[in-house]
This record gives sequence, structure tokens and C-alpha cells, in this order.
Amino acid sequence: MYKMTFKKPLAIAIAAASLGMSGVASAQMTMEQRFAELEARIEAAEQRADAAERRAEIAEQTQAAPESDAEIEERLARVERYADGEEGFSFNVYARSGLLIGEDGKSENAGPYLTPAGGEGGAVGRLGNEPDTYAEAIFNYRMQFDNGAKALYRTMIADGTTSSNDWTGGESDINVRQVFAEFSDLPSFTGAFENASIWAGKRFDRDNFDIHWLDSDVIFLAGTGGGIYDMQLADNWKSNLSIYGRSFADYPIVDRENPGLEGDTDNLILTSNNYFGNWQWMVNGMSAADNDERSNDVRFDEDENLISTGQAGADTGWHTMVAYHGDSFFGMGEGSFKAAVLHGQGLGAETKSLGSRGDLTDDATATRLALYGTTYIAPQWRIAPSILAETSEDRYVQGDKYNWAGLNVRLANELTQNFEMQYEAGYQWMDLDPQGYSGRNAVDGGFSKFTIAPTFKPEVGGFWQRPEIRLFTTFSDWDDDLNNYGASSLGNEGFTGGQWSFGVQTEVWF
Repeated sequence: MYKMTFKKPLAIAIAAASLGMSGVASAQMTMEQRFAELEARIEAAEQRADAAERRAEIAEQTQAAPESDAEIEERLARVERYADGEEGFSFNVYARSGLLIGEDGKSENAGPYLTPAGGEGGAVGRLGNEPDTYAEAIFNYRMQFDNGAKALYRTMIADGTTSSNDWTGGESDINVRQVFAEFSDLPSFTGAFENASIWAGKRFDRDNFDIHWLDSDVIFLAGTGGGIYDMQLADNWKSNLSIYGRSFADYPIVDRENPGLEGDTDNLILTSNNYFGNWQWMVNGMSAADNDERSNDVRFDEDENLISTGQAGADTGWHTMVAYHGDSFFGMGEGSFKAAVLHGQGLGAETKSLGSRGDLTDDATATRLALYGTTYIAPQWRIAPSILAETSEDRYVQGDKYNWAGLNVRLANELTQNFEMQYEAGYQWMDLDPQGYSGRNAVDGGFSKFTIAPTFKPEVGGFWQRPEIRLFTTFSDWDDDLNNYGASSLGNEGFTGGQWSFGVQTEVWF
């Protein structure tokens, strides 16, 4: 190896020769201009010579002191960690957006929670039944340290609107839904905590799960707090422990002299989530100091005289869930299924979105069943049935009852590598007696829906394969009595039974 030594005399000679060759073409240039050009070329030549020397020196050093095997392995390991997503920045998305038009050519009131039971969590099938644009953007940064410890930082931003406009800044619900840090593989953690991870901040609980075809979580725990995952308490027993805070804001206080006053409080949720093989047992306790000052149903007569201060809200509650996460289709073939029974009292009577409702009474009780599965019934045919049902009473006022149950089936036929036909049929029965709470009336009846959706994908191959673009036609029908409830998207004026809707939608996640 030798050094290239372009030094100043040689650079001057080269530049002078170049300038001489250009002299004929530049006869009218002044001597000052020609010397200025010569000086600039000499400076550029020197810079190129210096750069060439540096490259030669680096090459010599590389030849003289090659990386050790350990250094090479560490560099390769770091590249692999970045490639595998174990270290560095990553970006995840869930998004849906579509246009839903009724048979009258107008935008349609719709959504999985459009029925009277929807206000109590009674979702119906979402295919061909979503008029909104909703997006989640998740930003992750992962770090791995020399001692083996790992860290995850996440921020999640979400927005939703039912407007079809391109600019919805005045009506959208943009929000930061998650901001937290999580540490794992900590070398000082031993024994039951050896494989545990700790976290703090605002987040969705890691172990939430849902029935996607209904846009309904089976269990949804979220808020601001901290916790620990994956404590190994026995050979077949892993446990999570966490505390979350949520806020109940702007509620009327039970005060016969000043019934219009407003208050707020925090609801604390202490959670123990336990896994025994495929079984899960979750136990939750809740406390919201001063929430018993809330009045659920303050009423006045025509002269604005106070008739009733209503019923006080609960300031405590408990909730439990037993779930099974199956690795087959109900034991009948390949696929998967999940089944869960949930029960709660007081603040725990909101069985899905834990601790999110402050208007429940001390006597409120609720029991919910959730069940769904997925499988292929033929090489190009797949099916996903689901059941969601709940019975509850004394939720908001003494004596109220809310009973509902729904069956939904999603079916898909993969016709080519990029095209499939999707079908969805669903029925929901409800018997609701709100006892006049919030001006609502007792109703009893059923809602049914059927959707056909030609669907395009970059590649078919399962219910979880996205992105996709769908065209759809939906027919829905319901009993006339449901129009009288007074608090749902049903009850269209002039409804005579049955309506059509049409649209297009995309759904994306990665």
C-alpha cells in the first residue's frame, strides 16, 4: 500500500497548465480575473489531494488493525436487532375510512352501536355498517442495552370523524391515547421476576382482546398508571399486576338545595390478571372517592321545581373475567377461538371498558358472555361466528333492566389471489326497561343485518390479512317498537321496515 501525495507544487503546475490551455478562449479576461481563477483551482486541487491522503490513511489503518471477531459479531447483532424490530424506530397503523349512503341518496346513520342496546355495549356486525374515518398512528422506539436490558417507548395518536370532508379540524377528535415506557429483560430481576417487565404512563393494557367483526373489545383496560407483566408465580402460573386511573368529570351532585352543581373524581382500578395455560382469570377492584355525590337522574317539573334528585352513583365496584384462549376451532379443527364470561357490580357493572362509567349505581350488576372463532371450512372458504350477550339490572336507577344478545357470522370466499367475496349476517335481540331514565322508553324487539362485500386485497389468505378495499351492499331491518327507545340511531321518521345502504371502504393495519 502506498500513499498518494498530491502536494502544492504539483497542484499549481496542473492548474497553471489548465489555465494556459484556456487562455486562447479567454483572451479578453483581465489578468486579475485569470489569477483569481488560478487561485480557486489551486485551492480545489489541494482539497482533493488532502481528501485522497485521508482515504489512503484510513485504508492503511483498516489493513493494519482489522476488527476483532467480537466487534464484528456485535455490529452484525445490532444490525439484526434493527432488522427484527428489537431495536430502533417502528411505525404501526390501524385505519378505516369509507362512504356509506342510504337508499335515499343521503348519508346513513349507522355503526356497530346503532341499536338501542348499543349504548350498553350491544354491538352488531360492522361490515358495510361504518360511516366514519378513524385512524391510529403508533410510534415505537426500542432500545437494547449492553447488559441485555430492553426498553420500549410508545406514543399513539388517534382521530375519528363521520364527516366526508377532506378538512375536519373543527370537528375531529384527535387525541394522544398512549404515552408510556416499558422495561424488560432487566438483569437485576431474578426469581419470579426474571422474565417480568415493568411499565408506567398512559396506555392500553397489553392483554386486551376483542371481537374484531363487531368492533367490540371483550375486555378493554386503559388509563394512566403503572404495572408489572409476566411474574412467574408457579410453573403454570403467570400473573400481571397494575393500577390504572381514569377520570369521571362534570357530573351533577345530589344536593336538594343546589342540584345543578357539578363535580369530578378519579376512579382507581387495581387489576390482577392471571394465566394458567390457555385459561385466564382477571380480578379488578375499583374506587372513585366522592362519586356517590353524583345524581344520575335529577328531574324537575314544568315550573322547574325539583321533583327528584335521582339516585347516587357508586363509589366502589368489583369485576372478574374467566376466559379461555383456544388454539383450535372449538376442538373441531384447525383455527382458533376465544370464550369469556364477565361479571361486575357497582362500578364494575361496565363489563367491557373497565372503570369508564361513573353513572352506575351501587346495586348495579351485569353478566356478559363473549364467544368467537375462526376457521377454514373449505380450501377457499373461511368462517368466523361470534356471540355477544349481556344481562344487567339496577344500572342507573333502581329497577331498570337491560337484556340483549347478538349472533353474527362473517363468511369469505377467496376467488383469486387478489379478490374475495365477503358476507356477513347478524341478529340482535333486546329487551330494555330503563324505567324512564334519561327520557328513555322500554322497548322489546330485534335487529337484523345482511351485507355482501366484493373485496380487493394485495394478497388473500385469512381474516387478518390487510389492507383491503371493499364495495358493499347492506340490508337491515328491525322491529318498529325499537324506534320508541329515544336514544339510538334507529327511529327514522317514516320507517316502514327494512332499508338498504351502499358504500365503499378501506381498512388497513400493519
